[in-house]
Amino acid sequence: MADPVEFFFDFSSPYAYLAAMKIEDLVRVRGRAVAWRPMLLGVVFKAVGGAPLTEYGIKGPYSVHDFARSARYAGLPYRMPEPFPIATQNAARLVLVVERAAPARIGELVRAIFPAFFVDNRNINDPAVLAEICASLGLDAEALTPAIEEPGIKDALRANCEEALRRGVFGAPFMFVEGEPFWGNDRLPQLDRWLETGGF
Repeated sequence: MADPVEFFFDFSSPYAYLAAMKIEDLVRVRGRAVAWRPMLLGVVFKAVGGAPLTEYGIKGPYSVHDFARSARYAGLPYRMPEPFPIATQNAARLVLVVERAAPARIGELVRAIFPAFFVDNRNINDPAVLAEICASLGLDAEALTPAIEEPGIKDALRANCEEALRRGVFGAPFMFVEGEPFWGNDRLPQLDRWLETGGF
């Protein structure tokens, strides 16, 4: 199989939610897998001078409107969470824990955490909520959830953020196909065409 499509994301991004729910099915048709790369937009924004879209003046209300419209277009449930955004480091770390313990389950976990926030308005940074999500998937919550506090897992998330910045990531979702960058849920059709044709 060809190299996986790298998918850099933060669980606080509505557009990353929409893309995450589709990306694995999309790339599988092209003979690819997804390399899930959790990161923290707060770290990225601090480095590049960015901010959540909802904090950009007149762009804020439009963004909130577009989040919901984009979800309807994608056929996905969506409810603007309150509060928004929230810290997501624990959810990101859990992905790295599961990557180590049960790598085949990462996509399933990501697709369970995202709607917990963007549909059910749950605090996905709360370890108890994350434990419930793990248990709902038949994962060993008692073993996995405490591991988010391990120094090695914290270091791995820090390394993902540093790598993202080195590679020019400034938002989420941010995807790479053999080094070719694609930013945003609305670039999925271009990414698909790139995979189909080998570039354009």
